[in-house]
Amino acid sequence: MYLHGLGAASGPYFAHIAAHPALAGRRSLFVDLPGFGISDRPADFGYSLEEHADAVAAVLDAAGVHGAEVVGHSMGGAVAIVLAHRRPDLVSRLVLAEANLDPNPPAGPGSSGVATYTEREFVHGGGFAATLQRVGPTWRATMRLADPVALHRSATGLVRGSEPTMRTMLLAMDIPRTFLVGELSGDVDGRAELVAAGVAVETVAGAGHNIMFDNPDALADVLAGAVRAGAVRDGSAVAR
Repeated sequence: MYLHGLGAASGPYFAHIAAHPALAGRRSLFVDLPGFGISDRPADFGYSLEEHADAVAAVLDAAGVHGAEVVGHSMGGAVAIVLAHRRPDLVSRLVLAEANLDPNPPAGPGSSGVATYTEREFVHGGGFAATLQRVGPTWRATMRLADPVALHRSATGLVRGSEPTMRTMLLAMDIPRTFLVGELSGDVDGRAELVAAGVAVETVAGAGHNIMFDNPDALADVLAGAVRAGAVRDGSAVAR
């Protein structure tokens, strides 16, 4: 199951990964979080990480899926962690592509930038339009289709984080966990602690935050469990 990041959608970001020859024969579920992609935009939804996780759990329950291998990018990775914490019966493995692990992410055009606006300023005062101008064309292609209320509430929820934090939940889990970081993004904070807790931390060569676009072959190989010998060791780079 694939979960997209803030302002994105799972089909545009992951369909080419699921169609990769390395993943032939696997069932794939693309989930657009409420307010994004082709999902509904419920006005009375809070869009917190916990509420997003519960919505995904409802999808898996309805599909009769248990023990899913969940792939989460950025905010989708944070939602995946909360999902695995709240409903461990639904998740057998996590693959997290530059997932948010801590509240208050660094300043930028994403969640931290969106959260600087009040909801009214963002939705009705030009904040949404200004944000679209600040993000690149790839991100803008899906963000422009997101519901502005959902985008703002999801961003503020991501900045607020979860209790316990996503990092704390991840460290305590005993399922297989892989954390991917793009070589161009710099190292993940707390790498040594993650590795000590059994999280396989892999650096993807030639990739930035959008690993699925920058090095799709490497991501598909990780998901298929076919990364070349030694790639799972801490500090290794996945090169294609």
